[in-house]
Amino acid sequence: MGKEKMTLLVMAAGMGSRFGGLKQIEPFGPNGEFLTDYSVYDALKVGFTKVVFIIKEENLQDFKDTIGKRIEQIIPVEYAFQKQTEIPEGVPIPSERKKPWGTAHAILCAEDKINENFVCINADDFYGYDAFKTAADFLKNHTSNAQNQYALVGYKTENTLTENGSVKRGVCKSTNNYLTEIIESKVEKKNGIIEATPLSGKPSFTVSEDTLVSMNMLVFTPSIFLYIKKKMEIFFKKHANDLETCEFLIPDVLSNAISEGYATVEVLPTTAKWIGVTYKEDTKSVIDALQDMIKEGVYPEKLWERS
Repeated sequence: MGKEKMTLLVMAAGMGSRFGGLKQIEPFGPNGEFLTDYSVYDALKVGFTKVVFIIKEENLQDFKDTIGKRIEQIIPVEYAFQKQTEIPEGVPIPSERKKPWGTAHAILCAEDKINENFVCINADDFYGYDAFKTAADFLKNHTSNAQNQYALVGYKTENTLTENGSVKRGVCKSTNNYLTEIIESKVEKKNGIIEATPLSGKPSFTVSEDTLVSMNMLVFTPSIFLYIKKKMEIFFKKHANDLETCEFLIPDVLSNAISEGYATVEVLPTTAKWIGVTYKEDTKSVIDALQDMIKEGVYPEKLWERS
C-alpha cells in the first residue's frame, strides 16, 4: 500500500460557538496561516495525495480565497458540502435547527469525493507531524483488502488540555491496543487532578496524564461510508422527537461498529501535542506555540513559500 493514494478529510462545517466565530478561517501563523494549513503541510510530508474540505456551502468562497488558493497548486483540493437536507427521506427538519447534524453526517457528505483510504481531522485543531506520520504509517502497512480495519490516533490527555476551561475529548478504553469504547467527556484539570465528565450523564471519573484520548483524528477505508449510511437511518428513527438538538457523531458510530463486529479500530499512540482554540483566551497561546515551532525549525516562517 506504500504508493497508494491517501486523502486528508478536513471537517470544517461547524461554527465555533464557544470561540465566537468561524474558527477554521482564523489566522494564527505569522503570514495568515490557519491551523488547517499546518495540518495540510504535515500531511503532505508523509505522503497524502489529496485534501477534501467538508464545509457549509455558503463558506465556499471564503475557503477558496484563503487556504484553497494557498495549497491548490501543491496538492489536489476538493470541497464537499454538509447540508441539513442530506438526510433520509421523510425526516422533517425543524425550523429551529441551526447546527449541522454532527461529525458522522459530515463524513458521509464527502462520500462522492473519496474512493481511497483517508484520514479525518477537525479543521480547528493542530495535530502535529508525529500524528500524521503515525496515521500514514498505519495505512501504508495495512493491505488494501483490510476493508474494515480502522484506526484512531490517541493523544495523551495531558497533551490536549487548555488552562481556560474544560475541553471535549473522547476518552479511549482499549484492549491490546484495540478500541473497545470511546467515552465522550468534558475533561478539565483542577488542582493537579484531571477529571472526565461523560456527556452521557454518567458519573465523572479521573484520568491519568497519559490516558489516551481521541481528537477526531480517524483513519478509515471507504467501507465506513456504507456503515454510516446504515446507522443514519436508525439514528433518525431513534431521535424523531429530538431533531432540534440531536447530533449524529462518529465516536458513537465507531462504538457500534466495534460492538457489532463490523470493524476493528486500532489505537495509535502519538507523542504529538495538541494545540487549538476552544476559547477566545486560547488564541495567544496558539500563536506563541506556532512561533516556538518556527524558531525550532519545525515549520518555515512562510509555510507555503515555494523554493
